[in-house]
Amino acid sequence: MTNQTNRLLDIIKKLRGPDGCPWDREQTIETLKSHLIEETYEVIDAMESGDRVELKEELGDLLLQVVFQAQIADEEGSFNFNDVAETIADKLIRRHPHVFGDVKADTTDQVFRNWEKIKKFEKSGDTPRSLIDGIPRHLPALSKAYLVQKRVAKVGFEWDEISGVVDKLEEELAEVKEAMAQKNETAIREELGDLLFSTVNLSRYLGHESEELLNENIKKFTRRFQALEKHLNSDNRELENCTIDELETVWQIVKKEET
Repeated sequence: MTNQTNRLLDIIKKLRGPDGCPWDREQTIETLKSHLIEETYEVIDAMESGDRVELKEELGDLLLQVVFQAQIADEEGSFNFNDVAETIADKLIRRHPHVFGDVKADTTDQVFRNWEKIKKFEKSGDTPRSLIDGIPRHLPALSKAYLVQKRVAKVGFEWDEISGVVDKLEEELAEVKEAMAQKNETAIREELGDLLFSTVNLSRYLGHESEELLNENIKKFTRRFQALEKHLNSDNRELENCTIDELETVWQIVKKEET
């Protein structure tokens, strides 16, 4: 390991030691979950900002979470940071036989197919795992749906043409309307889920991740709504006292100002 890595490991070990930080000593694997999630999203924000200095800092915060958990596990006698590094190194070699072995894979598609075959047998010996096993349970639902659809599409469980995806989306929307007409709350809930799943599939088919699209849309809506509030404030009007028609008029003004 590098001097920098050793220094980091020594620091976290001291923080967890008898003369270290009370907060750090109190942490457990479970208490660090929320911090790991928060740091992960801060890395994503930094990636989107394009600020490489910020990205460097946020990646360091994320690395701290890995080192922190490895230190706790070391204290328990489970594993240490070296074990973590060795495990991922072994996995990378095992999953890249086209680089470290004699398997041939000249295209990304071939790499993915080999990757999935290897993963299916890694944790189950001679018994193949399900193709959709191993997707994190705590992923946001849109991301989880995208990954499920992406995996099954790799083995041909996919519409041949986009028209099939669109037809399925329209079918699901019709079923939502039918459930609404029947005022069947159980059916409405199920059909809305089917509609969302089909919407994710259309986005994926067109090359987009729904989680990213929805986040972009939320940002756009937030920007426009805040502009609407400023318009109303400048006219000494209160949001709560405006009719929906008045709000729609201002909304259209805001949209035109963006173009």
